[in-house]
Amino acid sequence: MSPDARRRCNIRYMNATRIKCSESLYSFAMTAKNNNDAQQISYPIEQHPEPGETIEVVPGVRWLSMPMPGSLGFINLYLLRDHDGWWIVDTGLSNEQTAGLWQRIFATDLKGESVVGVICTHMHPDHIGQARMITEQFQCPLYMTRGEYYQARTFANGSSDSHSSWIGQQFYKRAGMPANYLEQISKMWSQRASEGMSMPTLPGGYERLVDGQVLRIGDNDWRVVVGSGHSPEHACLYSSALKVLISGDQILPIITSNVSVHPSEPNANPMKDWMESHDRLLEVIPDDTFVLPAHNLPFYGVRARLRDLISHHDDRMLAIEEACVEPQVARDLLPVLFNRKLDPRQTMMALGEAIAHVHLLIHRNRLKRVLGEDGVDRFEAIDPTLARRAHPEGHETPDEEPTYV
Repeated sequence: MSPDARRRCNIRYMNATRIKCSESLYSFAMTAKNNNDAQQISYPIEQHPEPGETIEVVPGVRWLSMPMPGSLGFINLYLLRDHDGWWIVDTGLSNEQTAGLWQRIFATDLKGESVVGVICTHMHPDHIGQARMITEQFQCPLYMTRGEYYQARTFANGSSDSHSSWIGQQFYKRAGMPANYLEQISKMWSQRASEGMSMPTLPGGYERLVDGQVLRIGDNDWRVVVGSGHSPEHACLYSSALKVLISGDQILPIITSNVSVHPSEPNANPMKDWMESHDRLLEVIPDDTFVLPAHNLPFYGVRARLRDLISHHDDRMLAIEEACVEPQVARDLLPVLFNRKLDPRQTMMALGEAIAHVHLLIHRNRLKRVLGEDGVDRFEAIDPTLARRAHPEGHETPDEEPTYV
């Protein structure tokens, strides 16, 4: 199945939610980069558990889902059995519906047993939203990497400040956005807060996770594998005994996590971090691993998916480079990546992702940036032969919209 077909399946999948989808959605062949053998991605479980219920996916590991607004529909969360209680991996959004569903799970599936630890893979609101409630209720520690914990604490004190201040004004002006765009961003942040998507307050202390650290949970060791790009210091958990990877948003089977540059760090290079993280994951995660992601369904075929993600962004960068044979501003690169009109929220994410691709191209000496007298950045391809070699018809079709993870 082509990348375009996979994205069409993704749209059907996200809209279908509880409906059992066709087999073609759950099992398709992907050709690995630099590998002539077709590798298979497969989905052994065909639908999410109902909200407020859990199912055991491997011994000692239970899967649950919590509702989310928008096309994603759900976030996957996990319970790990310990000798004296349960560990929770990611917690859902900070709203009353999610809190109520957790109380049902505590009373039914956990049968009143204790929660002994909460692990948050990274700092996005759908992952940390109930961390404070759970840790306070059970008086148990929160485990996160340092970069994720402190970034979340910083954003909770004013997640939209960098967008609405002079920092945001300068960032969006240099990207070629209209002067009234900040007003649209302000309305978007208000809407996010009403959906429970604003940054919640974390507990006042935490236990630090570091790459390579091993957590003994029940009879199994879980090794922390840190990736970057989607967030600063994203923690995955890998059990070699169970052959299971809890991947959070670092590896998703269908959608591609958003990798963006934001006004708070306007010269960041997250796409470099993202690509290097996937190269490293290819080295350390075996192909027979059962992946438990934060979105979509649990799957096999992790190495094929990693290669596909790397190939996808390589193609996007080449398409941007070819578009920049003539100087382009960041705003004008959005149609290269996305093929329909975007609302202000989608535009913010799409713009951040376009700039992330541009920054890696600059780092690789494939684009140059020139700040014009009008205060707008323009990007131009460095390779003088690129105009002759460009093949826009040979690229993947642009995505429908940026992903909200």
